Amino acid sequence: MNEGYASSFNAQRAYRVSANAAVNNGILAAATDYEGVRSLPRTFSLELKQGSITNQKRSGRCWMFAGLNVCRYEIIHSLGLEDFELSETYLFFWDKLEKANFYLESVLDTLDEPLNSRLFETINEEPTSDGGWWWMFANLVRKYGLMPKEAFPESKNAENSSDMDQYVDAKCREDAAELRRRHENGETLATLREVKNHQLDDIYRMLAISLGEPPKSFDFVVRVKDESDDSESAEVKKQKEARAKKGFVPGKVIQERNITPLEFAHKYLPLDVFDYVDLMDAPQKPYGHVYSIKHEGNVVGGHDISFANVGMDTIKKALIAQLKDGHPAWFACDCLIFSLRDKGIFDRKSVNVEDLFDVHYTLNKADRLRYLESIGNHAMTIQGVDLDENGKPDRWKIENSWGKEPGQNGYFVMSDEWFSDFVYDVVIRKEYLDEATLAVANSKPVEVEAWDPLCKTTRSE
Repeated sequence: MNEGYASSFNAQRAYRVSANAAVNNGILAAATDYEGVRSLPRTFSLELKQGSITNQKRSGRCWMFAGLNVCRYEIIHSLGLEDFELSETYLFFWDKLEKANFYLESVLDTLDEPLNSRLFETINEEPTSDGGWWWMFANLVRKYGLMPKEAFPESKNAENSSDMDQYVDAKCREDAAELRRRHENGETLATLREVKNHQLDDIYRMLAISLGEPPKSFDFVVRVKDESDDSESAEVKKQKEARAKKGFVPGKVIQERNITPLEFAHKYLPLDVFDYVDLMDAPQKPYGHVYSIKHEGNVVGGHDISFANVGMDTIKKALIAQLKDGHPAWFACDCLIFSLRDKGIFDRKSVNVEDLFDVHYTLNKADRLRYLESIGNHAMTIQGVDLDENGKPDRWKIENSWGKEPGQNGYFVMSDEWFSDFVYDVVIRKEYLDEATLAVANSKPVEVEAWDPLCKTTRSE
C-alpha cells in the first residue's frame, strides 16, 4: 500500500518541487504567495494614531495587553501625550491571585464531583492560566484600577511566565486536594473557606516574590504635547520662547503625587470598561442570544464571561462606526491559521498551503469550531480599516503585542475575508450598537459548559 502512495507522489513533478521548497525553507515560506502579499498594502483609508508598540514576550497576556492598549490610546489622546504605556505586570499580579481564588472557589463548589469527571478535569486543567477575555480585563480594572508602566515595570517572570505558572498551579492543586480531603473528613464549608483564605496567603507570597509587590500608590508625572494655540496671549508666547531659549523642554507637566491605582483610573481613564458589549460570531450557535460560560472567570462575583452572538455583518457595521469616531477595538481571533508572523499578515490567499500540498480545506466556520480545528487563541486591537468606494472593508490595521520585529513595526494587516473566517469576537462600545443588538445584549444569557468550543480561553504563545 505504501508503495502506491510513493508512486502517486513521485508521478507528479509539482509535488517534488513543493517538497524541495518546503524541506529547505519551511512550510510557510514555501506557501507564501507573492501576489497575495502584494494585494494587502499597508495603507488604510481610516487609521488611528497609537503610542509605541508593546511586547508581551513569552507570556499569554495578549488579552490584557489588548485591553490596556485600548485604554492607553484613550488616555494618550485625552491628555495630549506623545506616548504612554500602562503597567501590564500590575494587572497580571492581581489576575493570578484572583484566578487562584476563583479556582479554589470552584473546587469548593464541586467537592462531591468525581476527580475524573469532565467538569472537574476542566476546572483543574489550568488553575491560573495566563489567558483571558475582555470581561476578565474589565473585572480587574474595576477592582484594582490602573497605573503607568514606570510605577510597576515588567519582570523576568512576567515576560516569561511558564516557571511561575508551573509552581503556582502546583500549589493551587495541592490546596485543592487538601480542601477535598477535609471535606471527606466532615469539615464544614465555612471551615474550608477559612482554610482557603490561608492558602491564598501562600499564593500572594509566591506572586510577590516572582513579580514584585504592587505599590499601593505612586507618582504620576507626564508632559503634555506643547501645541500652538492662537488664543494664547502675546505674554504667554513670549514666556514660552524664553523658556525654550534656556533649554527647557516645552509642554505642560501634569503631576499627581501619591495617587492610588483606583484614583488614577477614575480620574484619567476616559472610558468605562463595562460600557461595552462583547459581540461574537459563532455560527455553530443560534444567533440572537447571549452565551455565558460556566466556571470561567477570574474575579469571584465579577462580570460573567459572556458574548452576544450577532453575526459578522452586525459586528463589522458597529466596528466601522466606532473606528470612524476615533476609538480602537479589542478583538479575539485564531492567530495561527493562514498567518505569516514575520511579515505580519493574516490572509488565506497569502498563505497558499492548499496549492503547496494540493489539498483543499473546506470546513466552514461553524464546523471549524465544532471540531476544534480553529479557536480564539489571541487578542489584539483594531486600529484602522481600508474602505472601498462603497464603504465596504477591504483590509484591517491590527496592533499586535509581539514587539516591533514582526509585521511593520509591530502592526499587522488582515484581509477582510480572513476577518470573517477567523475573528470570533469584537468588543464594541454600547453607543455604536443599534437597538436590535442592544436588545440581544440585554437578554438573559444561555449558559454553556466550560468545555464548549465557544469557551477556549484567549491565550497566545
